[in-house]
Amino acid sequence: MWQRLREFARHLKAELLALSFAARDPRTPWPARALALLVLAYALSPIDLIPDFIPVLGQLDDLLLVPAGLWLALRLIPAEVLSDARARAAAHPARLARSAWGLGLMLALYALAVWLLWRGWLGPWWQHRS
Repeated sequence: MWQRLREFARHLKAELLALSFAARDPRTPWPARALALLVLAYALSPIDLIPDFIPVLGQLDDLLLVPAGLWLALRLIPAEVLSDARARAAAHPARLARSAWGLGLMLALYALAVWLLWRGWLGPWWQHRS
């Protein structure tokens, strides 16, 4: 079982590297590029939606959100771009480093969510408006 998990983690890292190459390819449509950059920013950000110190939920967001976002982003990228990106990732395997851009994007998203909650725009449960 541990061997399968290690293989899955290696495959996920390779796909994230391929996604980073595909996101920089000019043949990638802008919606796929935007989603790819969001997935990469979340995957490489040192902060998560749910902090890792929270038991179970902290790891669950990484185990669900990153693969789901990766799956969706890869589906939006044209097949020829994706095959080129995978070949490039296989030829030049590199470790994706933590991203300051990812940290900045995640902090901006948190700030936006807090602002929307404060303004009462995320739902009636937060603040009753008359």
